[in-house]
Amino acid sequence: QGQLVESGGGLVQPGGSLKLSCRRPGMILSTFWQVTWTWYRQAPGSERELVARISSGSTTEYADFVKGRFTASRDNNKKTAYLQMNSLKPEDTAVYYCNAAWGTNDYWGQGTQVSVSS
Repeated sequence: QGQLVESGGGLVQPGGSLKLSCRRPGMILSTFWQVTWTWYRQAPGSERELVARISSGSTTEYADFVKGRFTASRDNNKKTAYLQMNSLKPEDTAVYYCNAAWGTNDYWGQGTQVSVSS
């Protein structure tokens, strides 16, 4: 793991929003264009599960449990991937990880805690 920098986690009330970001320091634009960014999460006692993915061509896919609430995006100018999370629920509480993959390269973020509680 490591080599990606994540930010944006925190504590939020149910119904609130958070926006996670993920980037690899020093990545050049021509590489960024090739990257598929995937977001996973892992709650205590549970396996890591896929949350959302955005391909190099900006095609997105989502787990059923976040459809309509979460949006994956990418900013070429900032060379950063994002996960906008709206209408958060207590069951969304987990450590969220980003993954960057292209060719034979595969990098992970350190994880960021998202806690949804009143």
